[in-house]
Parts: sequence; structure tokens; C-alpha cells
Amino acid sequence: MEDNSSKYQVFVVNSAKYMTLTTTKFDRRKKWEKSDPKEIRSIIPGSVIEIFVVPGQLVKGGQVILTLDAMKMYTKVEMPFDGVIKSINVTKGDKIPKNCVMINIE
Repeated sequence: MEDNSSKYQVFVVNSAKYMTLTTTKFDRRKKWEKSDPKEIRSIIPGSVIEIFVVPGQLVKGGQVILTLDAMKMYTKVEMPFDGVIKSINVTKGDKIPKNCVMINIE
């Protein structure tokens, strides 16, 4: 039998430590990165229906900045906090993929 002791990794789940073997697929996965709060990203593929802001505009938290059509549902994307629109990377009618940076905030 092959010795896998050097291939074991420590996993911590709810403060309990586990020694486990991982798969090649798991080792090659894209690592999680903390998102930048100054980027408004799409969480699902869809189409841009309407954009309600322009670059340089001061926007209050909770204000609707654009409408996205995804899976036959219109989603109002709201500003997460008060800020100024730095750039808009999409236009009305664009079909966008998941995780696309739609708007940058200063």
C-alpha cells in the first residue's frame, strides 16, 4: 500500500481539525478572494435593461443604479453605500457574464 502521509492536509471546520487527502480538482480550483467593495459585479449572467447613473454622479446608498434582466426576472441593482460613480463598464442592451464588473465606485 502506498504511503500518503505526506499528501495529507489539515482542514479546520468549526474549530475541529481534520487530516484529509485532497483531489487534483480541488487543488486546482480557483481560490476564494475577498471582493472589492468599490466594484459592482453581476452575480448571474443577464442583459442590462436600463442604467440610471452617469460617471461623476453622487449616489446615495440604496438608490437604484441599474436594472438587469436575468432568467426572465428584472433585478434592480442598488448602490451599497454613498459614493461617486467612477466608471460604467456596460451599456444598455449588453449581455454580460457572471462576475462582470458593471460599475466602479470612487
